[in-house]
Amino acid sequence: MKAGIHPDYVECKIICSSCGSEVETHATTSEMRVDLCSQCHPFYTGKKRIVDRAGRVDKFNQRRAAANKPAKEEKTEA
Repeated sequence: MKAGIHPDYVECKIICSSCGSEVETHATTSEMRVDLCSQCHPFYTGKKRIVDRAGRVDKFNQRRAAANKPAKEEKTEA
């Protein structure tokens, strides 16, 4: 390997934004932040949980409700 072209390999702390758990490992950065980890992810825990970022779930539900409303009947001239 060439000397001086590879990044430094340092201790890294991985922090979960959802549950706050921390994991120590090694990487090229000293800290990483993740949205979900194995302690709070629904696939691993078996619990259904919605992670809402900036009201996206509410916006989706509003659009869905609006799409399911029956269209107004057009008035015909008789």
